[in-house]
Amino acid sequence: MKGWFYTMEYKFSDKVSGLKASAIREILKFTSDPEVISFAAGNPAPEAFPKEEIAKISAELLRDDPILALQYSVTEGYGPLREFLKGWMTEKGCFHKEFDDLIITSGGQQANELSCKVLLNEGDTLICESPSFIGSLNAFRSYNVNLVGVDMDDDGINLEKLEYTLKTEKNVKILYLIPNFQNPTGRTMSLEKRKAVYELACRYDFIILEDDPYGELRFAGEKVPTIKSLDTEGRVIYSSTFSKLISSGFRTGYVSAPAPIIQKIVVCKQVSDVHSNIWAQVVSQRFMTTVDREAHFNKLRDIYRKKCGLMCSYIDNEFSKKISYIRPEGGLFIWCTLPDNVDMNAFCTRAVQEYKVAVVPGNAFNIKEGEVSHSFRLNYSTPTNEQIEKGMTILAKMTTEILDQ
Repeated sequence: MKGWFYTMEYKFSDKVSGLKASAIREILKFTSDPEVISFAAGNPAPEAFPKEEIAKISAELLRDDPILALQYSVTEGYGPLREFLKGWMTEKGCFHKEFDDLIITSGGQQANELSCKVLLNEGDTLICESPSFIGSLNAFRSYNVNLVGVDMDDDGINLEKLEYTLKTEKNVKILYLIPNFQNPTGRTMSLEKRKAVYELACRYDFIILEDDPYGELRFAGEKVPTIKSLDTEGRVIYSSTFSKLISSGFRTGYVSAPAPIIQKIVVCKQVSDVHSNIWAQVVSQRFMTTVDREAHFNKLRDIYRKKCGLMCSYIDNEFSKKISYIRPEGGLFIWCTLPDNVDMNAFCTRAVQEYKVAVVPGNAFNIKEGEVSHSFRLNYSTPTNEQIEKGMTILAKMTTEILDQ
Protein backbone atom coordinates (compact mmCIF):
# COMPACT_ATOMS: atom_id res chain seq x y z
CA MET A 1 0.00 0.00 0.00
CA LYS A 2 1.41 3.38 -1.02
CA GLY A 3 2.54 5.46 1.93
CA TRP A 4 2.29 2.53 4.34
CA PHE A 5 4.73 2.52 7.27
CA TYR A 6 5.28 0.81 10.64
CA THR A 7 3.59 2.47 13.61
CA MET A 8 4.25 -0.37 16.04
CA GLU A 9 7.32 -0.19 18.28
CA TYR A 10 8.76 -3.67 18.52
CA LYS A 11 10.23 -4.80 21.81
CA PHE A 12 12.51 -7.76 21.22
CA SER A 13 13.35 -10.35 23.83
CA ASP A 14 16.40 -9.91 26.02
CA LYS A 15 17.92 -12.95 24.34
CA VAL A 16 18.09 -11.34 20.89
CA SER A 17 17.96 -7.59 21.45
CA GLY A 18 21.74 -7.35 21.69
CA LEU A 19 22.52 -9.58 18.73
CA LYS A 20 23.94 -7.98 15.59
CA ALA A 21 24.33 -9.21 12.04
CA SER A 22 27.58 -11.05 11.40
CA ALA A 23 30.33 -8.67 10.28
CA ILE A 24 31.34 -11.35 7.82
CA ARG A 25 27.89 -11.36 6.25
CA GLU A 26 27.95 -7.58 6.11
CA ILE A 27 31.27 -7.42 4.29
CA LEU A 28 30.13 -10.15 1.93
CA LYS A 29 27.54 -7.67 0.64
CA PHE A 30 30.41 -5.91 -1.13
CA THR A 31 31.21 -9.13 -2.97
CA SER A 32 28.08 -8.72 -5.08
CA ASP A 33 30.26 -6.31 -7.05
CA PRO A 34 31.67 -8.54 -9.81
CA GLU A 35 34.97 -6.66 -9.64
CA VAL A 36 35.55 -7.64 -6.01
CA ILE A 37 37.77 -10.65 -5.28
CA SER A 38 36.61 -12.20 -2.02
CA PHE A 39 38.92 -13.73 0.56
CA ALA A 40 36.18 -13.18 3.14
CA ALA A 41 34.12 -16.36 2.87
CA GLY A 42 34.74 -19.75 4.43
CA ASN A 43 33.13 -22.05 1.91
CA PRO A 44 34.66 -25.27 0.63
CA ALA A 45 36.37 -25.06 -2.74
CA PRO A 46 33.86 -25.68 -5.55
CA GLU A 47 36.14 -28.40 -6.92
CA ALA A 48 36.10 -30.16 -3.53
CA PHE A 49 32.48 -31.33 -3.76
CA PRO A 50 32.11 -35.00 -4.80
CA LYS A 51 29.36 -34.10 -7.26
CA GLU A 52 29.29 -37.30 -9.29
CA GLU A 53 29.21 -39.57 -6.26
CA ILE A 54 26.44 -37.54 -4.62
CA ALA A 55 24.39 -37.58 -7.84
CA LYS A 56 24.78 -41.35 -8.17
CA ILE A 57 23.88 -42.09 -4.54
CA SER A 58 20.92 -39.69 -4.65
CA ALA A 59 19.55 -41.21 -7.85
CA GLU A 60 19.77 -44.71 -6.41
CA LEU A 61 18.13 -43.60 -3.16
CA LEU A 62 15.22 -41.85 -4.87
CA ARG A 63 14.77 -44.77 -7.26
CA ASP A 64 14.98 -47.62 -4.76
CA ASP A 65 13.79 -46.16 -1.44
CA PRO A 66 12.27 -42.71 -2.03
CA ILE A 67 10.06 -42.73 1.09
CA LEU A 68 13.14 -43.10 3.30
CA ALA A 69 14.47 -39.85 1.85
CA LEU A 70 11.14 -37.98 1.83
CA GLN A 71 9.43 -39.00 5.08
CA TYR A 72 9.86 -37.75 8.64
CA SER A 73 12.62 -39.44 10.61
CA VAL A 74 13.77 -39.78 14.23
CA THR A 75 15.35 -36.89 16.10
CA GLU A 76 18.51 -38.79 17.02
CA GLY A 77 19.35 -39.22 13.34
CA TYR A 78 19.43 -41.89 10.64
CA GLY A 79 20.32 -45.14 12.39
CA PRO A 80 22.96 -46.46 9.96
CA LEU A 81 24.69 -43.06 9.93
CA ARG A 82 24.78 -42.96 13.72
CA GLU A 83 26.22 -46.47 13.87
CA PHE A 84 28.86 -45.62 11.28
CA LEU A 85 29.82 -42.48 13.20
CA LYS A 86 30.03 -44.31 16.51
CA GLY A 87 32.48 -46.76 14.94
CA TRP A 88 34.47 -44.07 13.14
CA MET A 89 34.57 -41.85 16.22
CA THR A 90 35.64 -44.83 18.36
CA GLU A 91 38.60 -45.39 16.04
CA LYS A 92 39.54 -41.71 16.46
CA GLY A 93 39.05 -41.77 20.22
CA CYS A 94 36.06 -39.44 20.03
CA PHE A 95 33.40 -41.90 21.20
CA HIS A 96 33.56 -43.90 24.43
CA LYS A 97 31.15 -46.80 24.33
CA GLU A 98 31.05 -46.96 28.14
CA PHE A 99 29.36 -43.58 28.61
CA ASP A 100 28.86 -41.70 25.30
CA ASP A 101 25.97 -41.39 22.85
CA LEU A 102 25.69 -39.56 19.53
CA ILE A 103 23.13 -37.39 17.73
CA ILE A 104 22.97 -35.97 14.21
CA THR A 105 22.54 -32.18 14.07
CA SER A 106 21.91 -29.53 11.44
CA GLY A 107 25.58 -28.73 10.98
CA GLY A 108 28.19 -28.11 13.63
CA GLN A 109 26.58 -24.77 14.43
CA GLN A 110 23.48 -26.42 15.86
CA ALA A 111 25.65 -28.88 17.76
CA ASN A 112 27.34 -26.03 19.60
CA GLU A 113 24.14 -24.05 20.11
CA LEU A 114 22.25 -27.01 21.60
CA SER A 115 25.16 -27.89 23.87
CA CYS A 116 25.00 -24.38 25.27
CA LYS A 117 21.22 -24.53 25.58
CA VAL A 118 21.15 -27.71 27.66
CA LEU A 119 24.00 -26.80 30.03
CA LEU A 120 23.93 -23.04 30.66
CA ASN A 121 21.59 -20.76 32.55
CA GLU A 122 21.53 -17.03 31.98
CA GLY A 123 24.55 -15.50 33.67
CA ASP A 124 26.61 -18.70 33.70
CA THR A 125 30.13 -18.32 32.36
CA LEU A 126 31.34 -19.75 29.06
CA ILE A 127 35.05 -19.33 28.34
CA CYS A 128 36.42 -19.39 24.82
CA GLU A 129 39.55 -18.61 22.89
CA SER A 130 40.01 -14.99 21.90
CA PRO A 131 39.37 -14.47 19.03
CA SER A 132 36.85 -17.18 18.14
CA PHE A 133 34.27 -18.31 15.57
CA ILE A 134 31.56 -15.67 15.19
CA GLY A 135 28.77 -18.18 14.52
CA SER A 136 29.25 -19.95 17.83
CA LEU A 137 29.77 -16.67 19.70
CA ASN A 138 26.39 -15.37 18.55
CA ALA A 139 24.74 -18.66 19.49
CA PHE A 140 26.19 -18.38 22.99
CA ARG A 141 25.22 -14.71 23.28
CA SER A 142 21.61 -15.58 22.47
CA TYR A 143 21.40 -17.33 25.85
CA ASN A 144 22.66 -14.32 27.80
CA VAL A 145 25.69 -16.13 29.14
CA ASN A 146 28.76 -14.44 30.58
CA LEU A 147 31.09 -14.84 27.61
CA VAL A 148 34.77 -14.53 28.57
CA GLY A 149 37.66 -14.69 26.12
CA VAL A 150 41.16 -15.90 26.90
CA ASP A 151 44.13 -14.91 24.73
CA MET A 152 45.93 -17.48 22.63
CA ASP A 153 49.58 -18.42 22.17
CA ASP A 154 50.92 -19.89 18.95
CA ASP A 155 50.07 -23.39 20.24
CA GLY A 156 46.61 -22.63 21.57
CA ILE A 157 44.93 -21.00 24.55
CA ASN A 158 47.18 -19.38 27.15
CA LEU A 159 47.09 -21.72 30.15
CA GLU A 160 48.08 -19.15 32.77
CA LYS A 161 45.38 -16.73 31.67
CA LEU A 162 42.89 -19.58 31.45
CA GLU A 163 43.53 -20.66 35.02
CA TYR A 164 43.33 -17.07 36.22
CA THR A 165 39.94 -16.79 34.53
CA LEU A 166 38.79 -20.04 36.13
CA LYS A 167 39.75 -18.66 39.54
CA THR A 168 38.15 -15.23 39.09
CA GLU A 169 34.94 -15.88 37.11
CA LYS A 170 31.83 -17.29 38.73
CA ASN A 171 29.82 -20.32 37.55
CA VAL A 172 32.19 -21.44 34.80
CA LYS A 173 30.30 -24.24 33.04
CA ILE A 174 31.86 -24.63 29.57
CA LEU A 175 35.17 -24.03 27.84
CA TYR A 176 34.64 -23.76 24.07
CA LEU A 177 37.67 -24.63 21.93
CA ILE A 178 38.51 -25.17 18.26
CA PRO A 179 41.80 -27.06 18.69
CA ASN A 180 42.50 -27.88 15.03
CA PHE A 181 43.23 -25.00 12.61
CA GLN A 182 41.17 -22.63 14.66
CA ASN A 183 38.73 -20.26 13.03
CA PRO A 184 39.81 -17.48 12.58
CA THR A 185 43.52 -17.80 13.51
CA GLY A 186 44.43 -21.14 11.90
CA ARG A 187 46.29 -22.15 15.09
CA THR A 188 46.51 -25.75 16.28
CA MET A 189 46.58 -26.57 19.98
CA SER A 190 49.54 -28.71 21.05
CA LEU A 191 49.03 -32.09 22.70
CA GLU A 192 50.64 -30.76 25.88
CA LYS A 193 48.08 -27.98 26.07
CA ARG A 194 45.21 -30.36 25.32
CA LYS A 195 46.27 -32.51 28.23
CA ALA A 196 46.69 -29.48 30.48
CA VAL A 197 43.27 -28.09 29.52
CA TYR A 198 41.63 -31.41 30.33
CA GLU A 199 43.39 -31.53 33.70
CA LEU A 200 42.03 -28.04 34.44
CA ALA A 201 38.54 -29.23 33.51
CA CYS A 202 38.83 -32.03 36.06
CA ARG A 203 40.27 -29.73 38.73
CA TYR A 204 37.80 -26.86 38.25
CA ASP A 205 34.80 -29.02 37.32
CA PHE A 206 33.67 -27.73 33.92
CA ILE A 207 32.84 -29.21 30.52
CA ILE A 208 34.92 -28.79 27.37
CA LEU A 209 33.05 -28.23 24.11
CA GLU A 210 35.51 -29.34 21.42
CA ASP A 211 34.52 -28.02 17.99
CA ASP A 212 36.37 -29.90 15.24
CA PRO A 213 35.02 -29.08 11.76
CA TYR A 214 38.47 -29.06 10.11
CA GLY A 215 40.28 -31.99 11.74
CA GLU A 216 40.37 -34.15 8.60
CA LEU A 217 41.77 -31.27 6.55
CA ARG A 218 45.32 -31.50 7.89
CA PHE A 219 47.78 -31.09 5.03
CA ALA A 220 50.99 -30.41 6.99
CA GLY A 221 52.54 -31.36 10.31
CA GLU A 222 51.71 -34.22 12.64
CA LYS A 223 48.19 -35.24 13.65
CA VAL A 224 47.33 -34.36 17.26
CA PRO A 225 44.90 -36.48 19.32
CA THR A 226 41.57 -34.85 20.15
CA ILE A 227 40.77 -33.63 23.64
CA LYS A 228 37.81 -36.02 23.55
CA SER A 229 40.24 -38.93 23.23
CA LEU A 230 41.69 -37.93 26.64
CA ASP A 231 38.28 -37.93 28.33
CA THR A 232 37.90 -40.43 31.18
CA GLU A 233 35.33 -38.55 33.27
CA GLY A 234 32.68 -37.62 30.70
CA ARG A 235 33.79 -33.97 30.57
CA VAL A 236 34.12 -33.46 26.81
CA ILE A 237 31.47 -32.78 24.16
CA TYR A 238 32.86 -33.35 20.67
CA SER A 239 31.12 -31.71 17.73
CA SER A 240 31.95 -32.01 14.04
CA THR A 241 30.34 -31.89 10.62
CA PHE A 242 30.40 -33.14 7.04
CA SER A 243 30.20 -29.53 5.81
CA LYS A 244 33.89 -29.35 4.91
CA LEU A 245 34.18 -33.01 3.84
CA ILE A 246 31.13 -33.79 1.69
CA SER A 247 28.73 -30.85 1.38
CA SER A 248 28.21 -27.66 3.36
CA GLY A 249 24.66 -27.49 1.99
CA PHE A 250 23.78 -30.84 3.55
CA ARG A 251 23.92 -29.22 7.01
CA THR A 252 24.82 -32.60 8.51
CA GLY A 253 26.76 -32.41 11.75
CA TYR A 254 27.03 -34.60 14.81
CA VAL A 255 27.74 -34.54 18.53
CA SER A 256 29.48 -37.20 20.59
CA ALA A 257 28.94 -36.63 24.30
CA PRO A 258 28.00 -38.39 27.55
CA ALA A 259 24.58 -40.02 27.18
CA PRO A 260 22.73 -37.77 29.68
CA ILE A 261 23.80 -34.69 27.70
CA ILE A 262 22.72 -36.25 24.40
CA GLN A 263 19.33 -37.12 25.92
CA LYS A 264 18.71 -33.45 26.71
CA ILE A 265 20.00 -32.35 23.30
CA VAL A 266 17.48 -34.72 21.69
CA VAL A 267 14.61 -33.03 23.55
CA CYS A 268 15.83 -29.54 22.64
CA LYS A 269 16.32 -30.50 19.01
CA GLN A 270 12.73 -31.75 18.86
CA VAL A 271 11.69 -28.24 19.85
CA SER A 272 14.02 -26.69 17.27
CA ASP A 273 13.64 -28.64 14.01
CA VAL A 274 12.36 -32.17 14.84
CA HIS A 275 15.25 -33.77 12.93
CA SER A 276 17.99 -32.90 10.46
CA ASN A 277 17.57 -33.38 6.71
CA ILE A 278 17.11 -37.14 6.27
CA TRP A 279 18.02 -37.21 2.56
CA ALA A 280 21.37 -35.59 3.37
CA GLN A 281 21.93 -38.02 6.24
CA VAL A 282 21.32 -41.08 4.07
CA VAL A 283 23.56 -39.76 1.29
CA SER A 284 26.28 -38.94 3.83
CA GLN A 285 26.13 -42.45 5.30
CA ARG A 286 26.26 -44.14 1.91
CA PHE A 287 29.08 -41.87 0.77
CA MET A 288 31.16 -42.61 3.86
CA THR A 289 30.60 -46.38 3.59
CA THR A 290 30.67 -47.05 -0.18
CA VAL A 291 33.12 -44.46 -1.56
CA ASP A 292 36.87 -44.50 -0.90
CA ARG A 293 36.65 -41.76 1.68
CA GLU A 294 40.38 -41.60 2.38
CA ALA A 295 41.05 -41.01 -1.31
CA HIS A 296 38.45 -38.24 -1.23
CA PHE A 297 39.94 -36.71 1.92
CA ASN A 298 43.39 -36.83 0.36
CA LYS A 299 42.01 -34.97 -2.65
CA LEU A 300 40.66 -32.27 -0.34
CA ARG A 301 43.96 -32.03 1.51
CA ASP A 302 45.82 -31.67 -1.76
CA ILE A 303 43.48 -28.91 -2.94
CA TYR A 304 43.88 -26.91 0.26
CA ARG A 305 47.61 -27.55 0.59
CA LYS A 306 48.16 -26.00 -2.83
CA LYS A 307 45.77 -23.09 -2.28
CA CYS A 308 47.25 -22.29 1.12
CA GLY A 309 50.79 -22.53 -0.24
CA LEU A 310 49.92 -20.22 -3.11
CA MET A 311 48.42 -17.58 -0.82
CA CYS A 312 51.29 -17.82 1.67
CA SER A 313 53.86 -17.41 -1.10
CA TYR A 314 52.50 -13.92 -1.80
CA ILE A 315 52.61 -12.99 1.89
CA ASP A 316 56.18 -14.28 2.16
CA ASN A 317 57.52 -12.68 -0.99
CA GLU A 318 55.40 -9.63 -1.85
CA PHE A 319 53.60 -8.34 1.25
CA SER A 320 55.11 -5.65 3.43
CA LYS A 321 57.41 -7.27 6.01
CA LYS A 322 55.54 -5.29 8.65
CA ILE A 323 52.67 -7.79 8.34
CA SER A 324 53.00 -11.00 10.32
CA TYR A 325 50.89 -14.09 9.82
CA ILE A 326 50.21 -17.62 11.06
CA ARG A 327 50.86 -20.36 8.51
CA PRO A 328 48.21 -23.04 9.13
CA GLU A 329 48.77 -26.80 8.95
CA GLY A 330 45.23 -27.35 7.71
CA GLY A 331 41.76 -25.87 7.61
CA LEU A 332 40.70 -22.90 5.52
CA PHE A 333 42.10 -19.67 6.99
CA ILE A 334 45.18 -17.49 7.36
CA TRP A 335 45.40 -14.88 10.14
CA CYS A 336 47.39 -11.72 9.29
CA THR A 337 48.35 -9.01 11.76
CA LEU A 338 49.06 -5.36 10.99
CA PRO A 339 51.38 -3.09 12.99
CA ASP A 340 49.74 -1.63 16.11
CA ASN A 341 49.72 1.88 14.66
CA VAL A 342 47.59 0.89 11.65
CA ASP A 343 43.80 1.21 11.76
CA MET A 344 42.71 -2.33 10.88
CA ASN A 345 39.08 -1.43 10.13
CA ALA A 346 40.14 1.36 7.80
CA PHE A 347 42.58 -1.03 6.13
CA CYS A 348 39.86 -3.65 5.48
CA THR A 349 37.36 -1.04 4.29
CA ARG A 350 39.89 0.48 1.94
CA ALA A 351 40.82 -2.98 0.64
CA VAL A 352 37.28 -3.77 -0.47
CA GLN A 353 36.17 -0.29 -1.57
CA GLU A 354 39.30 0.97 -3.35
CA TYR A 355 41.30 -2.14 -4.14
CA LYS A 356 38.30 -4.47 -4.68
CA VAL A 357 39.60 -7.24 -2.42
CA ALA A 358 37.46 -8.38 0.52
CA VAL A 359 39.00 -9.65 3.77
CA VAL A 360 37.37 -10.08 7.19
CA PRO A 361 38.33 -7.56 9.92
CA GLY A 362 39.62 -9.28 13.03
CA ASN A 363 37.18 -7.57 15.38
CA ALA A 364 34.39 -9.64 13.79
CA PHE A 365 35.70 -12.44 16.01
CA ASN A 366 36.09 -10.43 19.22
CA ILE A 367 34.49 -11.74 22.37
CA LYS A 368 33.55 -8.35 23.82
CA GLU A 369 32.38 -5.31 21.88
CA GLY A 370 34.97 -2.58 21.74
CA GLU A 371 38.02 -4.85 21.95
CA VAL A 372 40.87 -3.79 19.70
CA SER A 373 42.08 -6.06 16.91
CA HIS A 374 44.97 -5.45 14.53
CA SER A 375 44.37 -8.61 12.50
CA PHE A 376 42.33 -9.72 9.51
CA ARG A 377 41.37 -13.13 8.16
CA LEU A 378 42.06 -14.49 4.69
CA ASN A 379 40.30 -17.51 3.21
CA TYR A 380 42.01 -19.59 0.53
CA SER A 381 39.43 -22.34 0.00
CA THR A 382 36.71 -20.42 -1.83
CA PRO A 383 38.60 -18.35 -4.47
CA THR A 384 40.09 -19.95 -7.56
CA ASN A 385 43.85 -20.07 -7.97
CA GLU A 386 43.57 -17.28 -10.53
CA GLN A 387 41.61 -15.15 -8.06
CA ILE A 388 44.19 -15.84 -5.35
CA GLU A 389 47.00 -14.74 -7.67
CA LYS A 390 45.22 -11.59 -8.76
CA GLY A 391 43.81 -10.65 -5.35
CA MET A 392 47.03 -11.28 -3.44
CA THR A 393 48.99 -9.25 -5.98
CA ILE A 394 46.61 -6.36 -5.34
CA LEU A 395 46.78 -6.79 -1.56
CA ALA A 396 50.56 -6.96 -1.67
CA LYS A 397 50.66 -3.66 -3.55
CA MET A 398 48.27 -2.15 -1.01
CA THR A 399 50.33 -3.29 1.99
CA THR A 400 53.54 -1.83 0.61
CA GLU A 401 51.85 1.44 -0.40
CA ILE A 402 50.32 1.89 3.06
CA LEU A 403 53.00 0.43 5.34
CA ASP A 404 56.32 0.99 3.60
CA GLN A 405 56.00 4.64 2.57
